[in-house]
Amino acid sequence: MIVDLPDTTTSKISKKITSLREQGGVIALGRVLTLVVVTTSGLEEEAIEAANDASREHPCRIIVLADAGAQAPTRLDAQIRVGGDAGASEVIVLRGYGELAKESESLVAALLLPDAPIVAWWPNGAPENACETSIGRIAHRRITDSANEPDPAAALARIRETYRAGDTDLAWTRLSNWRIQLAAALDQVDAWSVTAIEVEGASDSPSTMLLAAWLHRALDAPVTIVADPTNHGIRGVRLSLASGDIRLHRPGLTIAELTQPGQPAQRISLPHRSLRDCLAEELRRLHPDDVFGETIRSLDTSKQHQENRITLTGSTEPRSNHDQLTLIAV
Repeated sequence: MIVDLPDTTTSKISKKITSLREQGGVIALGRVLTLVVVTTSGLEEEAIEAANDASREHPCRIIVLADAGAQAPTRLDAQIRVGGDAGASEVIVLRGYGELAKESESLVAALLLPDAPIVAWWPNGAPENACETSIGRIAHRRITDSANEPDPAAALARIRETYRAGDTDLAWTRLSNWRIQLAAALDQVDAWSVTAIEVEGASDSPSTMLLAAWLHRALDAPVTIVADPTNHGIRGVRLSLASGDIRLHRPGLTIAELTQPGQPAQRISLPHRSLRDCLAEELRRLHPDDVFGETIRSLDTSKQHQENRITLTGSTEPRSNHDQLTLIAV
């Protein structure tokens, strides 16, 4: 069911939700969090679809703040979606015009679920400092997506400079399966014998940069990023050891090949992750992602540029044991 409320107020929206619940039996109990999506009018549907799918695993109330234009006369249009149009959630779309176009805590305060965590998500148009925005200040977790920014490298630099506990980025979430596979391969060898690391991926992929930084920090070995302008995302990783190379290579979009010294090659399912899968993973974690924080802060490591290569050579904090790498990948 979809109910439109043109030129309305948050008080009227809240009353309408209560009325729908009483009249139609719409149940809002059992919601585990409030997801606030900050976006631009016209770009919200993809985010709503992903949030609806993720809500089947994490029942929540979804509040979408859509900037409809600061130059228009000030007003607030709303749309309430429940039942089959809202997955396992309630979706409240707020389109603000004029003075209400800018994200504001006052627009959502009356609609937040009581005593439930708040997650803020900027699917496009990430703020300069997520933690210092009106919505970011009240959120327990703050999710951005540097891959959707015009300059992903600059977006990562901003996150590094402004990082606070609770921040994360979907470019990092897309790495989960890569990190799991690499950590599993390194469990079978002496990880501290890795002498060099090579990460190959798209030249504008923030995931490539984050994977290189994570490996550099975890293994304390020099990392070379080989930029591939024709590829999308990560193409492969090579770990050099005295006994031979460990290589995880994905030439296509779904299947990767893992080769290890003294073992036959293995074919592994390693597909590009959907927006729904990435969002659902982040909603499982309502505490700060410390490993992301350590990795993003390590991006200021010194770099040596060589044509289409970037080499990370700065030292990292020493690791006391190999167990740390396995914990990072979980």
